[in-house]
Amino acid sequence: MTSTDLYRDITDAAHDSPGWLHGLAEFGTDAGLLLLAAVAAAAWWRARHGTAHGMALALLVPVATVAAYVCSEALKTVVDEERPCRAVTGAAPPIAACPPPGDWSFPSNHATLAAALAVGTVFAWRRTAALVLPVAALLASSRVYVGVHYPHDVAAGAALGTLAAAVCVALPAGPVAARVARIRAAAASHRRPGVAARVVGPGPAAPRTRPVR
Repeated sequence: MTSTDLYRDITDAAHDSPGWLHGLAEFGTDAGLLLLAAVAAAAWWRARHGTAHGMALALLVPVATVAAYVCSEALKTVVDEERPCRAVTGAAPPIAACPPPGDWSFPSNHATLAAALAVGTVFAWRRTAALVLPVAALLASSRVYVGVHYPHDVAAGAALGTLAAAVCVALPAGPVAARVARIRAAAASHRRPGVAARVVGPGPAAPRTRPVR
């Protein structure tokens, strides 16, 4: 079965599904990205008082997300794949509005961003995996369900986002953690003199002596 055949099967099933599910799929595409971004922000907030390595991982999640998006946009201009909602004949009408010509299909930006955010956040906060990974998978799948991407578009986007997270979060974490540790040490050293001054305070006044006559 080709990606085009799978696209037809999925959009046919989507066309026959309840209307409320159509609305949920369209809303969930962008809402899912907002949820993933919120969890990534929570991972950073949690890391503020943790180890330098944990803070480094949290700080690198948005870096990975931006890098993944830039790579995705670059690939779109190279591949120039038409959207399936215009290119596939005999398919059910898309649920979402078909993007205009020139808004290329490969890879899926939504799937790329979702994977980068989800995988990067798992590096920073492993306990979120049970939440963010299924959300990213559902978000990517919804792009085929609403009829604006081929299955191979979202698969490529997910792979690209995962690779970006591994390269931009996991690999440079050591040097960034060292930088975070230096910044924290510098900030702590600036706070210590003020604390010492308040604790010690000025010394006792010297006793006054009478002049010798």
